[in-house]
Amino acid sequence: MNKTNAVLRIGDFEPTFAHELALRYETPSLPDGRERSRFLAEHASEIRVVVTSGHPGVDAETIAALPSLEAIVNNGAGVDAIDLDAAKRRGIGVSNTPDVLSDTVADTALGLILMTLRRFAAADRYVRAGRWTRDAPFPYARDVSGLQVGILGLGRIGSAIATRLLGFDCAIAYHNRHRIEGCPYRYAPSPVELARSVDVLVVATTGDRGTRKLVDRTVLEALGPDGYLINIARGSVVDQEALVELLVGGALAGAGLDVFADEPHVPAELLGLDNVVLFPHIGSATARTRRAMALLAIHNLDNYLANRELLTPVLRPRR
Repeated sequence: MNKTNAVLRIGDFEPTFAHELALRYETPSLPDGRERSRFLAEHASEIRVVVTSGHPGVDAETIAALPSLEAIVNNGAGVDAIDLDAAKRRGIGVSNTPDVLSDTVADTALGLILMTLRRFAAADRYVRAGRWTRDAPFPYARDVSGLQVGILGLGRIGSAIATRLLGFDCAIAYHNRHRIEGCPYRYAPSPVELARSVDVLVVATTGDRGTRKLVDRTVLEALGPDGYLINIARGSVVDQEALVELLVGGALAGAGLDVFADEPHVPAELLGLDNVVLFPHIGSATARTRRAMALLAIHNLDNYLANRELLTPVLRPRR
């Protein structure tokens, strides 16, 4: 095991990552409260690399408190909990764990689509409650095959979702900041126009300041009372207040949500809706995928300490 004060852990780590990192490195963790100030006063100048994983992330204040910081290694594809602007100004490198979770998250999106439109979760509850024997037949649901599906964010995960939906003979459209040359799918010039033209809108974009409430009330209203929203990106991308209001009022057909604006808190209004499927942010939560993510994050750490290079950089460190 490598014992080093050059690496600082920040946040509560996912169990697999915590285990794999502990097998290889003995590093300090950033304390809370008064102990934090004391720790930084004694050790801030030693820290070259921060290792983090989701909440609470690494904000501008923390970056400013670490004068020798060179790199931030994140266990996860999303880096919305890291202040990238502050890191870029300092020339601090940031890495993430792309690719290794794309298939698993795409599987989750497909599961949400099937469960929401076909009402599988509601049907399961119907049987468990004994309603099959005493009530009317379970209501009809919506076919997935042949639908128009819009993907907001056709990156690695969005592309993997699209590939799966082709097996259901779905027509795919997408919106990115820029049209993808050679892409076989229809491009929509705005999120509103994408939502207006599809039956299902799948949110697969990054979660950062540039995408905050990208799916706003206007986009949701364009999706309409026959449209479904699926979100496996970040809760911050969707105007959650507007989403709840429209779902409760019947202005949307349904939603499948793996992410929320204030996790782990879920709006109480959604809990009783049978046309909404709620997951506890499990998009990448399989043993194989979480270990692959952990090992890629650790390989980034290993390589940076040895060569001052990140294997999967979001921001490259200034040399």
